[in-house]
Amino acid sequence: MKLFSLALFAALSATSFAKTYPVTGNTVNCRSGPGTSYAVKKSYKKGQNVSISCQTSGTSVSGNNIWDKTLDGCYIADHYVKTGVNGYVTTKCGGSSGGGGGSSGSYCKKINTAGVNLVAQWEGFVARPKPDPIGLPTVGYGHLCQKKNCAEVKYKFPLSKTTAKQLLSDDLPKYTKCLAGYLNSKVKLNDNQLAALTSWTFNVGCGNVKTSTLVKRLNKGESPNTVAGQELPKWRMAGGRVMQGLVNRRKAEIKLFKTASSKQAYPKCQ
Repeated sequence: MKLFSLALFAALSATSFAKTYPVTGNTVNCRSGPGTSYAVKKSYKKGQNVSISCQTSGTSVSGNNIWDKTLDGCYIADHYVKTGVNGYVTTKCGGSSGGGGGSSGSYCKKINTAGVNLVAQWEGFVARPKPDPIGLPTVGYGHLCQKKNCAEVKYKFPLSKTTAKQLLSDDLPKYTKCLAGYLNSKVKLNDNQLAALTSWTFNVGCGNVKTSTLVKRLNKGESPNTVAGQELPKWRMAGGRVMQGLVNRRKAEIKLFKTASSKQAYPKCQ
C-alpha cells in the first residue's frame, strides 16, 4: 500500500509540475529525440493538449530550434505548440552542457574551401525558397528559412550560385561555433576534420550534435578518425527513413575528415 501511494504521488507530482499547452499543427509527430531525424513515437492532433516536462535545443523548424519533451517521453517541435512565448517556458532537459564548452574561442571561425564546397554539393542549389525532402522551406545551399518566404535573406531572389555561396558563408560560422562549444579543449582537429564535422552539424542541427555519441566520444579522448568513421554513418535518417543522399553525404564527410592536413583548426586556429 505504501509503495502504491508513493508511486501515485510521484506520478501526480510530475503531472502537476509539467506545463500543458495545445498543439497547433494538424498532425504533429512526437519523436525519440529533439530533431526531425529521430524516430516517430506517436502523433498529436490539432488542439490536443500536451504536458511539457522540459525543453531543449534541436533541429530548427521554421526558425524555432526549441523542442519540448512531453510526459509521454518523446519530443515535439516547439513551433507546433502554443506556449504563448518565443522562448523557453520551463526548465532545460538535463541541465548540462554535454561535457563540452572547453574551447577558448581561438578555433577557426570559418571552415576551409573543401568544406564549403562539400556542403554546397550535398545541399544542392535552390534559387527560390521551396520545401526540402522532409518539407522544411530552404533556399540557396541549405539555408533553412527563418521567416515567411525567407524574408531574412539579404540577397535578391532568384539567387545566383554566387549569392547562394555568400549566404552559405554567412550561415556556416554559426554551426562551427555551436560545434566548438560542445567540444572540450582536449580534442584536436585539423582544418579538414573541423570542416567535415561542420558539414554534419549544418545538416543535422546543433541540438542533435550536442547530445550525440560522436561528441561524447571525442571529448573522452578517443581517436578522431575512429570516432568519425564509426559515428557519422549512423546519421542517415530523415523523416523516419533512410535517405541514400545522407548515406552518400556521410561517406563524403568521412573522406574529407580522414584527408591528412597539417593545419590545426581546433582548439586553436593556425
